[in-house]
Amino acid sequence: GMEADFAAFGSPLCGEVKRFCRRVRETYREIKEDLTPYKDDRYYRLAPMRLYTLSKRHFVLVFVVFFVCFGLTVFIGIAGPNVIETSVARTDLNNSLKLKPFNLSSPPLSTYNQQLWLTCVVELDQHDVSLKKNVTMTVKVLGVVKDGSTPYVNNQVHNRTRLLSCAQKCSEIIVAHLGYLNYTQYNIFVSFEDLNKLTYAIQNITFTWKTYNPTFSQVEIWFRFVFVVLTFMVTCLFAHSLRKFSMRDWGIEQKWMSILLPLLLLYNGTYPFFPLSFLVNSWFPGMLDDLFQSLFLCALLLFWLCVYHGIRVQGERKCLTFYLPKFFIVGLLWLASVTLGIWQTVNEVHDPTYQYRVDTGNFQGMKIFFLVVATTYILYLLFLIVRACSELRNMPYVDLRLKFLTALTFVVLVISIVILYLRFGAQVLQDNFVAELSTHYQNYILVL
Repeated sequence: GMEADFAAFGSPLCGEVKRFCRRVRETYREIKEDLTPYKDDRYYRLAPMRLYTLSKRHFVLVFVVFFVCFGLTVFIGIAGPNVIETSVARTDLNNSLKLKPFNLSSPPLSTYNQQLWLTCVVELDQHDVSLKKNVTMTVKVLGVVKDGSTPYVNNQVHNRTRLLSCAQKCSEIIVAHLGYLNYTQYNIFVSFEDLNKLTYAIQNITFTWKTYNPTFSQVEIWFRFVFVVLTFMVTCLFAHSLRKFSMRDWGIEQKWMSILLPLLLLYNGTYPFFPLSFLVNSWFPGMLDDLFQSLFLCALLLFWLCVYHGIRVQGERKCLTFYLPKFFIVGLLWLASVTLGIWQTVNEVHDPTYQYRVDTGNFQGMKIFFLVVATTYILYLLFLIVRACSELRNMPYVDLRLKFLTALTFVVLVISIVILYLRFGAQVLQDNFVAELSTHYQNYILVL
């Protein structure tokens, strides 16, 4: 009796197990087919893009809105405050003062001044002369506290060799740079050796203090806050529009947008790190700000490579052959930029007179390495664009995506190159453009 009951109970159980295993196999087969679809069929199974339903009028409207927003940013920049605030400390010389140290007191400072530079320009008696000479510079930095005492900054005197280069007029020398401000005022003692050995007599040495304009700092905080709110709203709308679709049906542009939008929040928002730099006297928040900005820019470079390649090989993207070469090229660019930035920041904390372009023998090698990797990236990107345009020229939908992406990429690159040239001019090709970039801002547009 019990054996018969057990057999009757076991038969339905075995049947259920077999049916369950059959369902699992069918589900696995369906998932496998979804993950490795036919190449041509894949294009029509992607989550629909608004791009497909746009008329020519709508296309024009999209770019008009883009340029209106950009024009508004330009207007804010032109009408906005100057980025750099300068204060000149003019020192009249006579023969007895040439070798004596200059005692220079900075203007009153607040955290909204962000950073402090001291620069000097040597004026010769004779103009239109060509001169190049190494000059030894001794710098002592003191911070002024509320009771009037002046403790040492880093408790040491710094000796540096700088190149005095004159052609019609002498070039500006950066004496010291403080990346963050611990005191409300600084006293800096500067003395030069070998100036009395110059072929031409010195008429004057003009020292200039440079800081960020406090009004600009306040506008920058508000601008970043508005930007963060708008970017967050766009991110939420984007996520809401794709909520009905499985992630495997997203196009490669949609997948990358889900990565770039959060990084964009960190790029120009970097909350709470950017406002924290005004509350905490430390180099760390500023370094995090720079780190996140370089991370977004390199993610954008990686996005262009992946999209132009991935749009041709739907469903065939393997980590080793597809992503690894791209990560390697962009990773080298990111590593070079971050290394130079952290290198400069950490050394300036210990020595305000440090400049890696002058005081590091490996800077020239690092610059050549960066240019070689950047050239490799550009050639690889051009190769992918040409192949994508030639292979997908006549395919519906994909051709539309390709044209829109190429137009947008071209606009972004042109604007970036123009802004880079306006900010740095021809100096972008010279050795000193990195070290002096922060002293060349003229108005808000160049930072926006």
